[in-house]
Amino acid sequence: MVYESVTEGVRVSVEPEYLEDQSSPDEGYFFWSYTVEISNDTEGPVVLRTRLWQITDAVGNREEVRGPGVVGQTPRIDPGETFTYTSGCPLRTPSGIMVGSYQMVDRFGRLFDVAIPAFSLDCPFSMPTVN
Repeated sequence: MVYESVTEGVRVSVEPEYLEDQSSPDEGYFFWSYTVEISNDTEGPVVLRTRLWQITDAVGNREEVRGPGVVGQTPRIDPGETFTYTSGCPLRTPSGIMVGSYQMVDRFGRLFDVAIPAFSLDCPFSMPTVN
């Protein structure tokens, strides 16, 4: 399933995937990859400066991850262009949810936050949980 949001002309699409071969359910370790596509539908370039993730597992444990850029990059995305990357997330439960935001800067130097849509992390062999 692909999750999508648009903020001020910047579209963020996320597609999570459970990685069974990197997970150990018997040991309470579940791992997902997620691919993010950021599209610039504005009239000028934008630069991704920072990220903020809020990760919540099935029992309510919450972790916040903040930092510069994504996957070691602070990409400039020109009008009509996209930037795509893949990252990962481990959990101690078979389901959870992620949501967040990117801080961007536009061609005028204005900082603004772009929403990352909330997306569900669910193992295919477990009963889905409303997170």
